[in-house]
Amino acid sequence: MVRTGFDTDRYLAEQTAAIRERVRDCGDRLYLEFGGKLLFDYHAARVLPGFDPNVKMRLLQELGDDVEVLLCIFAGDIERRKVRADFGITYDSDALKLIDDLRRWGIEVSAVVITRYDEQPAARVFKNTLERQGLRVFTHGVTKGYPTDVDTIVSERGYGANAYVPTSKRLVVVTAPGPGSGKLATCLSQLYHEHQAGRTAGYAKFETFPIWNLPLKHPVNIAYESATADLRDFNLVDPFHLEAYGRTAVNYNRDVEIFPVLRRILERILGRAPYRSPTDMGVNRAGFGIVDDEAVREAARQEAIRRYFRASCEYLMGFVNADTVQRTELLMEELGVAPRDRAVVQPAEDAAKRARETGKGNNGIYCGAAIELPGGAVVTGTNSPLMHAASSLVLNAVKHLAGIPDPIHLLSPSVIGAVAHLKQNVLASSSISLDLEETLIALTVGAATNPTAQLAMEKLKALAGCDAHMTLMPSRGDEAGLRKLGVNLTTDPVLPRRSLLH
Repeated sequence: MVRTGFDTDRYLAEQTAAIRERVRDCGDRLYLEFGGKLLFDYHAARVLPGFDPNVKMRLLQELGDDVEVLLCIFAGDIERRKVRADFGITYDSDALKLIDDLRRWGIEVSAVVITRYDEQPAARVFKNTLERQGLRVFTHGVTKGYPTDVDTIVSERGYGANAYVPTSKRLVVVTAPGPGSGKLATCLSQLYHEHQAGRTAGYAKFETFPIWNLPLKHPVNIAYESATADLRDFNLVDPFHLEAYGRTAVNYNRDVEIFPVLRRILERILGRAPYRSPTDMGVNRAGFGIVDDEAVREAARQEAIRRYFRASCEYLMGFVNADTVQRTELLMEELGVAPRDRAVVQPAEDAAKRARETGKGNNGIYCGAAIELPGGAVVTGTNSPLMHAASSLVLNAVKHLAGIPDPIHLLSPSVIGAVAHLKQNVLASSSISLDLEETLIALTVGAATNPTAQLAMEKLKALAGCDAHMTLMPSRGDEAGLRKLGVNLTTDPVLPRRSLLH
């Protein structure tokens, strides 16, 4: 069972005060680059147990009405249909989701900026879609002269060539679906136009990881390196901060590498360099929210294992190269952990072995699954001709939580038969075995007349945040169902069959 190691309320108070101080110091307007995820920051929630994944939205609400949001997205990510893995959707879809989610929090996106735009067909369609829904869309091309020719960058041919996005609030949050979306360039372009118009404006960066006042090799910072292994990011001691103040602070390579150029650009725009180090630019009080260091260390070690499994699966699917997997493996070894140190891995393998020995699989495919429940109990499940391993796992888990004896079935044969008939005879599916999404629907139907099923269904919320492992990669229905339940899933990098389409 995961111990709480982070105080969200303390962090919220510290971070809000720090941002208000930056806003007061900046003049007319502060452009605040939001690194990481604005909503649903599940990585932070996993490595800092107790962290609210939507704390940034709570922070914006704390800051009041004087906040507006600009959303950036890189045209190349739209064109390549880059996928945000934690939701299983493309970056352009995630941008639309983010706009909808912000609206639900009472915050409107002021405008969308498509960066490095060059009339890419998919990016043009995305632009048209937004505009026809009444959203303001601006396009920025590649900045001429970047990163070495500062004279060109800070000129009408550089940032001046980008359209200015009119803003009206003192705090402008610049966010994006993921890294490399052009947030920094958008902030600096806006800064250039503001000062050309005679207005004073400033720039700062909201970044959660790496945590600057934790040791370089603290597991939380190493887990961040593992999370960004595909980007080749690595942490290091900020040499500019050390030289300026004689104090050690942790930053990451891209911010340190670009800082000399960024400082020159800010000097040219503002007439002075407001920061002496990349760490100075950041507004990051996450380290002050840690209340149990050993709890976050253990959570971070578990995250490194999880990232290794994820990278291995992404390699199999062609999303990353072998170097990414090797890097996650090295970082895992640096923390002194191995795949089986994840408590649910061995039980899942044991379940698959039992299914193979007893022949209780599905057409020669044997999958084991295990989940660690809030009280620390580990429950397993396997696949069968009737349902996927994820389905049996979730049903067994909620039965355990509800105290329902194992022999009692939650799904009636008539409901299972009806779904099987639909899949086989109407939808012409190659398998009648129920995936998790189908199983949850069947459970809901059964709960209408079965009090036992209703009791089990009420326990589904308790699965949020639980760790699970499967010995085969899940189907879309299984993955989506587990994600919606909030289960932290890892899987072995093994496809269930030799079919190329998974």
